[in-house]
Amino acid sequence: MTKKKDSIEKEMSFLDHLEELRWHLIRSTIAVVVVATVAFFAKEFIFDVLILGPKNPDFPTYKLLCKAATQLGFEESFCFKEESFRIQSRTPAGQFSAHIWTSITAGFIVAFPYVLYEFWKFISPGLRNNERRNSRGFIIIASLLFFIGVCFGYYVVTPLTINFLGSYKVSDAVFNDFDLSSYIALVRTSVIASGIIFELPIIIYFLTKVGLVTPQWLKKYRKFALVGVLVLSAIITPPDIASQVIVAVPVLILYEISIIISKVVVHNQNKRMKTHVK
Repeated sequence: MTKKKDSIEKEMSFLDHLEELRWHLIRSTIAVVVVATVAFFAKEFIFDVLILGPKNPDFPTYKLLCKAATQLGFEESFCFKEESFRIQSRTPAGQFSAHIWTSITAGFIVAFPYVLYEFWKFISPGLRNNERRNSRGFIIIASLLFFIGVCFGYYVVTPLTINFLGSYKVSDAVFNDFDLSSYIALVRTSVIASGIIFELPIIIYFLTKVGLVTPQWLKKYRKFALVGVLVLSAIITPPDIASQVIVAVPVLILYEISIIISKVVVHNQNKRMKTHVK
């Protein structure tokens, strides 16, 4: 009888957790939808300024890179002087579909801190008081890293990729006409992927906390991480050394920061274990 009662209590507790998670997801979704609605009505700014900005020769990144490249003798590689491709929509609902999904993407990016807050509210009751205290700045730091990554993807990865792909030709007889959905997918992938990559220190922090990662493991596979980062940068950037270095260096710095964070987590855990033993 007692075992049956305990089983029912555990089942109810699990169902309560599911119900709580459901409401966190609902509130997060509402936040994303609200911001997406605002973005939907700000169509001119979202598309003309943000989405189509990297194809404009006056985009800030091109001006900065062209100025730096001119001084170093790489003017042809980085100076984007004219629009070398066009963007078109070849399906009846192409532009409307792009408008909807772009608005949702903008809603997720802008509402990311609140989504993170709801996630934190769900997991924080399961943490100890000292863990909650030590993780007090989690939302601010994680949001800051995400937005830095988004800016990096938008101002560095996206223009470098677009500049290369837009000007690349197999023959002068072939003109680059990019489909609207493919162009937006390129921008979206570059921005969101960079935002997630910049969360690496936060991810390593939690993986170290649960014992899946150690500083020794991160150091041991540092060389493999270096090769992986270089391969990744070679895939998402033009095939020149300068562009690959521009993308690879921040990621490698994040990896080194992650090693330091992992060391701090392990040191604090060992310190607490010694205190508990005494």
